[in-house]
Amino acid sequence: MSGINYFGIQLSSGDASERLQNALRQVKALIFPVEGILTGSQVTFNDRGEEICSCNVRDALAIREAMQRGLHIAAISERSSDAQRHLLDHLGIEYVYLDCDRKVDAYQEFKTGLGLEDEECAYIADDVVDIPVLEKVELSITPIDGIEYLRNRVSYISAYEGGKGCIREMIELILQEQGKWEYSEYSAM
Repeated sequence: MSGINYFGIQLSSGDASERLQNALRQVKALIFPVEGILTGSQVTFNDRGEEICSCNVRDALAIREAMQRGLHIAAISERSSDAQRHLLDHLGIEYVYLDCDRKVDAYQEFKTGLGLEDEECAYIADDVVDIPVLEKVELSITPIDGIEYLRNRVSYISAYEGGKGCIREMIELILQEQGKWEYSEYSAM
């Protein structure tokens, strides 16, 4: 198995929990798609054909807490809608990339704009369209309902579904490992 590498994970090197802890300590930015991760895997429309977006309240609270503690948050989408813009604005997410033909280009723009390295970025994704970004970041994540192909290759599989607490779990893990999350019995503080 020596030399095999899946999305930044060297399969034969060291303890998996130690590698995860090291990756969590380095994270300065968390990036995720709007669909599938922030809003879940369904797109809903009202009777006038307008998109309706919602997100998990605990994810929203964690996003705000993370930004207050210095973690950069970015949202990327292949689509663009008024509902998405309204939701992302309401959450206060500063780095928003909508209507992206290639998410990896948005990722590169975000990373370069902040002077970040791949090792300082975590990306949560649930489908194959996100593979180019997952292959670049140090910490690649999929929710429990992410496609099997990703679940077999990422650094971490969340215990939660996209749109149902996955973002919250990752923010807690990152900030706990960095000693910046005070709401845990097991915080590294």
